[in-house]
Amino acid sequence: MSELNDTQSGEITIGVVGLGLMGCSITVCFLLAGHPVVAVAPIPMDMETAIPRILEHLTRSLEHGLTTEPPEYYLNRLVLTEDYGQLRDCRVVVECTIENLEIKKSVYAKIEAVVADDCIITSNTSAIPISILQRETRLPARFLGLHWAEPSHTTRFLEIICGDLSDVGKAEWLYGLAHRWAKEPTLVRRDIRGFISNRLMYALFREAFNMVENGYATVEDVDRACRNNGGYWMTLVGPFRWMDLTGVPAYHTVLKDLFPTLSNRTDVPKLIDDIVQAGGKGVQNAQGFYDYTEEEARLWRETYEKFSYDIRQLALNYPVDVVKKKLDGENGE
Repeated sequence: MSELNDTQSGEITIGVVGLGLMGCSITVCFLLAGHPVVAVAPIPMDMETAIPRILEHLTRSLEHGLTTEPPEYYLNRLVLTEDYGQLRDCRVVVECTIENLEIKKSVYAKIEAVVADDCIITSNTSAIPISILQRETRLPARFLGLHWAEPSHTTRFLEIICGDLSDVGKAEWLYGLAHRWAKEPTLVRRDIRGFISNRLMYALFREAFNMVENGYATVEDVDRACRNNGGYWMTLVGPFRWMDLTGVPAYHTVLKDLFPTLSNRTDVPKLIDDIVQAGGKGVQNAQGFYDYTEEEARLWRETYEKFSYDIRQLALNYPVDVVKKKLDGENGE
């Protein structure tokens, strides 16, 4: 596929199938980038909840300076429907349904029945390997993973994942397009379960469960340590740059002694299993690792949303090429 200029990229119609929390914020991301969007609701309930969510995101985006246009401007470029046939003119479709292989297989059949053969189909899965999902499609070469972080319209994160049968050229084209969505994307050329960010995060989660369940620390202790250490520097750099900045030999010394003591459990920790079995969903229903009143849960949701806008503004001052730009400036380029 050829390179796109700004005008051409805005002309691309994008489809989103699945309008839960993340599907709505992904839709807003595309709208803010100038794309016409066809948003398909696989279940009738999504038709009732999607517009209020999308409208709230667009309103907050205007308030925080992500856009200068009112919500109505973007809503005029949005088609919200239960009809998969409305996807026929899309060049990219993002599936954003629950992590169930049979449901996703059914959705892919409905998408492929109406889109052109050169339409790229992607999944926002965070658990099922792309190589497995693409085998459920008619044209697996055009199938890729697009792994987002919530809220999708404020974060810089995006992983583009190739399955075993994916056309890497299509992934590279999507990588270029993703920069127009205000992302610093990562292209994962070889499929691996969990991709990059989830494998890193869940390794941290596993050790966190291990320390809490074995009495070394409380839930509060672990959260505080992450917030004031890793959370302090990870918006700027990742682990390898951090080791460069703070002295590689020290990490070499520590890991020799520490790695053999880390948890390598493969079962689901009782701490999280108990919460889920009791119906806990975190702040969504005020039941999680912490005890919440309804008011506290609401305030945490609102605080996190405000934080996502504030941290975005700070992070934009430190893009991935921040040092290169400084060097170019010093060299007069």
